Amino acid sequence: MTAPEGLRAADATLATPFTRLVGVRHPVVQTGMGWVAGPRLVSAAANAGALGILASATMTVDQLRAAVREVAARTEAPFGVNLRADAGDAADRVRIIIEEGVRVASFALAPSQELIARLKDAGVLVMPSVGARRHAEKVAAWGADAVIVQGGEGGGHTGEVATGVLLPQVVDAVDIPVVAAGGFRDGRGLVAALAYGAAGIAMGTRFLLTSDSTVPDAVKARYLAATVKDVTVTTAVDGLPHRMLRSELVEALERSGRAAALLRAVRHAAAFKRESGMSWRRMVRDGLAMKHGKDLTWSQVLLAANTPMLLKGSMVDGRTDLGVMAAGQVAGLIDDLPSCAELVDRVMAEAHATLRALPSAD
Repeated sequence: MTAPEGLRAADATLATPFTRLVGVRHPVVQTGMGWVAGPRLVSAAANAGALGILASATMTVDQLRAAVREVAARTEAPFGVNLRADAGDAADRVRIIIEEGVRVASFALAPSQELIARLKDAGVLVMPSVGARRHAEKVAAWGADAVIVQGGEGGGHTGEVATGVLLPQVVDAVDIPVVAAGGFRDGRGLVAALAYGAAGIAMGTRFLLTSDSTVPDAVKARYLAATVKDVTVTTAVDGLPHRMLRSELVEALERSGRAAALLRAVRHAAAFKRESGMSWRRMVRDGLAMKHGKDLTWSQVLLAANTPMLLKGSMVDGRTDLGVMAAGQVAGLIDDLPSCAELVDRVMAEAHATLRALPSAD
């Protein structure tokens, strides 16, 4: 077996189309996890040579601008902002990204062709996340600069197709850099993704479990104690497949009836309204956009109000008993809390060691 062309270089950066496009040292992305990917984690990832992505969906517009400025004050490296394309204030958030000179706009849902054009005209790179080949083809045709492809192993909302099956489909279908997500934690995974034709890897759970992450220690300990079998997929939180650590709360949600679930969702919607500063009108408008974009029932839209506050319960408040702990399957393989710098250096060292160990055709 021969190493893929260009991957046996001795330089420590492993330059790829993604690193050249974005201007980062290493083909590694720290994903935009709500309540987790704040200024401290994002700047630490950026300073380590990865692309750090700030999660904005759980921030107000004013909080987003302040967070962007804090990241910029902590690092001179490129970084990105993740946002919901269907949010009622998406235009305001895009304006902040442009005005503050953010390098990359990342989207959990496919942005419109007009939104992509607006960002690109301002010199911002657009990198949506997708879970299907047809979605990658669509955003590539609309002008996206790169795409993150998440397989079913990834944490949070997830699909059914494994990364090893989905990734080569997308690589073969589009001619823009593809970043692989779902199931990655080390340099061997990076080499595997590059061998499939990806230009880098994105990691969420692995960056969540670093010393630079602000997630409370009790929650990190719960992740570190988990085995692969402790990671499950449930629809009990918001009606959509959601990968997370199995806990007493998850089991209780799965046992509760529809009426109890909807009542809880209403309470959480009110709590998120207070937390985010949204008006009920805005929340209804966002719900309509979500319903149309994902073809959800109104019950599912209402249940979606569970997610932000249940995530906050664990990721901010440290309540493993009351909060949801989104997790990729790799959580069961992680047993330490390195700094972002230590993690990225280790990933790159492992990648080079793996490449050197590949049999040569000579």
